[in-house]
Amino acid sequence: MTIYPAIDIKGGKCVRLIQGRAEHQTVYSDNPVEVALQWKAQGARFLHVVDLDGAFQGHSQNESIIKEIIERVNIPVQVGGGIRSMERIAYLLEEVGVARVILGTAAVEDPVLLERAIRRFGTSIAVGIDARNNRVAIRGWVEECDITPVELGKRVKEMGVETAIYTDILRDGMLEGPNIPSTREMVEKTGLNVIASGGVSSLEHIAQLKSVGVDGVIIGKALYSGKIDLKQALKLEER
Repeated sequence: MTIYPAIDIKGGKCVRLIQGRAEHQTVYSDNPVEVALQWKAQGARFLHVVDLDGAFQGHSQNESIIKEIIERVNIPVQVGGGIRSMERIAYLLEEVGVARVILGTAAVEDPVLLERAIRRFGTSIAVGIDARNNRVAIRGWVEECDITPVELGKRVKEMGVETAIYTDILRDGMLEGPNIPSTREMVEKTGLNVIASGGVSSLEHIAQLKSVGVDGVIIGKALYSGKIDLKQALKLEER
């Protein structure tokens, strides 16, 4: 299991949102690169970076920041947020040096693009499955689709996807604990390597997720608020 410190970038700053709502924003740093270096210094082996401007608007305003993070941390970085074309996928993977690209909206609205990306880049493509009330949400979580997360998980698994980031939106940023039953269902019914996200706020939450078989856990607000010490969390990776 891998612990992924989350770095959400909006307007060039490191922020956290509550339930993905742009109006409920807390700025934790004016320098996301320094935050990335901090998590690396504490032992992180992989970073999770989300371009919130890309997710909400469909195009990036934070390109130079993401590039600098990857150039300086020297550990793998997965990136999501507004990645909706083959040109952008190829640019991030081949030129910027992103280790894994996360497709969310594109996985739902453009399955042909997802299939092409998988054929070309294989395991460097992951799908973000974001759910609210057991329905998949897209376009920065502002639109809901008539498909359940498990249904989408099975669909993309058949297309060749191996890894999915599963987020319960109503838990995200709330520090109230992850949705263990839904995460277990994703693991058991889709056959995907599931990276869990949303609500993780204690070492016990990480242990619970590990017990249901997740491949990784993303931690955001709990790190920034001091509820979880990254060094302690990383000790759970190999137990």
